[in-house]
Amino acid sequence: MKTSIATVSISGELPEKLAAIAKAGFDGVEIFENDFLAFDGSPADVGRMVRDHGLEITLFQPFRDFEGMPEPHRTRTFDRAERKFDIMQQLGTDLVLVCSNVSPVSLGGIDRAAADFHELGERAAKRGLKVGYEALAWGKHIFDHRDAWEIVRRADHPNIGLILDSFHTLSRKIDINSIRSIPKEKIFIVQLADAPLIDMDLLYWSRHFRNMPGEGDLAVTAFTSAIAETGYDGYFSLEIFNDQFRGGSAKAIAADGYRSLITLGDRVRRNPNASGLTVADMPGRAPVKAIGFVEFSVDETAATDLIALLRTLGFRNTARHRTKQVTVYSQGDIRLLVNTERAGFANASYAVHGPSAYAVALIVDDAQEAMARAVALGAESFSQPVGAGELEVPAIRGVGGGLIYLLDEKTDLGRIWDIDFVAVANEDDSQPAHLRAIDHIAQTVAYEEMLTWLLFYTSIFETQKTPMVDIIDPAGVVRSQVIENAAGSLRITLNGAENRRTLAGHFIAETFGSGIQHLAFNTDDIFATAAALKRNGFRPLHISPNYYDDVEARFGLEPELSERLKAENILYDRDEHGEFFQLYSGTYGEGFFFEIVERRGYRGYGAANAIFRIAALKKQIRPDGMPVIAREWQKH
Repeated sequence: MKTSIATVSISGELPEKLAAIAKAGFDGVEIFENDFLAFDGSPADVGRMVRDHGLEITLFQPFRDFEGMPEPHRTRTFDRAERKFDIMQQLGTDLVLVCSNVSPVSLGGIDRAAADFHELGERAAKRGLKVGYEALAWGKHIFDHRDAWEIVRRADHPNIGLILDSFHTLSRKIDINSIRSIPKEKIFIVQLADAPLIDMDLLYWSRHFRNMPGEGDLAVTAFTSAIAETGYDGYFSLEIFNDQFRGGSAKAIAADGYRSLITLGDRVRRNPNASGLTVADMPGRAPVKAIGFVEFSVDETAATDLIALLRTLGFRNTARHRTKQVTVYSQGDIRLLVNTERAGFANASYAVHGPSAYAVALIVDDAQEAMARAVALGAESFSQPVGAGELEVPAIRGVGGGLIYLLDEKTDLGRIWDIDFVAVANEDDSQPAHLRAIDHIAQTVAYEEMLTWLLFYTSIFETQKTPMVDIIDPAGVVRSQVIENAAGSLRITLNGAENRRTLAGHFIAETFGSGIQHLAFNTDDIFATAAALKRNGFRPLHISPNYYDDVEARFGLEPELSERLKAENILYDRDEHGEFFQLYSGTYGEGFFFEIVERRGYRGYGAANAIFRIAALKKQIRPDGMPVIAREWQKH
């Protein structure tokens, strides 16, 4: 699979863009005319710069308002085309993109347009150049790739071909089966873009909301499969117009783009009819069986507060690491590690972020295969020295620079608790609170990072995304999107903060970066759990009594149930699948907290309750950001 990206897709000046594109691993680059015009060097300088980066210029674009023009406009269009050809030859590229005419003076007619392209093909052939025609979704006369193909077919010139763009086809819901009948040699290049489904003007949608394949809702995989079935083996190029990308990191966006293309190619190659697509073999997306553990980095003082809180939640110290200052607190299938090492990565994480849940272990089918896929898709591997006889656990960098460890049950990694840890006699007086497993992990990120991490998880692991929802904070809106697998063994909520006045924004600002803001545990009986927590001295997050009057009326609850909910500070929600109960701790550190949930068929995450939970949590944070009740846990 030959990969390319248009310079318009990422931010920065042209040299910065080219450096980022090359570093990401692309084979080629489309030079967008405005990027060239804003650069001080000559076309030859640009060409040399591109080749010095090991890239090929796959396309020069765009050439607008060409076909079907009346005189004297027609003569001027050919003069403009000759000038474009001059630039192309100096750049060292042989293909130009001509997009369908949007000029109000343009004339319709398939044959008229075909005649114009035949003449343009004659002129291009004299210079050894090619012209690709693309149907814009908002073209005046041509806005369907089937009509563009008919013009190319009637032009009947070897130097005139078709350019297919997923956005222009899919945004208009054009049947992609028509692509399969186009001869592969007449497809000169393929441009790819995804987008969220939004009902708006096509031009505005295209110019502001495109994103990488896999980040949106369009059927880009099916579109690409249809092209691959023609036997097409040319460049697949990203052309992304996105306000967020234009203001982001060129390196990060380019890396996302490359990951999206390789992931797309891997999905398409699994279609046995996609004969034209050659993609490097890699393991499939890793199924996640369970969350193996979550590890906290703390110092001794922060560890005291954290352990006090864990004990009120019913966790007991069950093991310690053989050589490191790491203790294990367990309940049900949940393992939480408390790391107080004074050296190594955990300590460095603590130095930067303060007390935090900096690492997660995922149990997959095959840890080495999952690692190989992650690295092939650009994930950063992680390793550090281990003691004699201890396991070297595969790991990659995740959100906020934290770690994702990969475990499996087919190798010694499945015996990590016997090999690296020693069981300890339980002397805790806390009682288990019927917590079974980790229901979900909530990661708070800067809003502009959301698509990066969405793509990261869905490309490496066998997961899918759910529609984005707005979480209302009294100080603003937080965007939330869930990544989950079908079994429910991995659920991650990504919460994008746009300002530091929100609880999510405060967390990012005070911990110096994105990370895990809360862990949710599940129980089969929320009321039995609440009773056990009370016996352990747990202090639940206090919810306004006004909430319960409203929830009783909204859902038609029996007064006895609403009174029980109020007495235990339990939140309630319901969807078409069942009921949901939520119980929260107060904040620990700079906004971290725990959640306990009971699902009775319910599939959501209680988004409607978020505003009440956030308001209650904010009441516990002082103006200086320190939690009011942190010391209370030490009393228990």
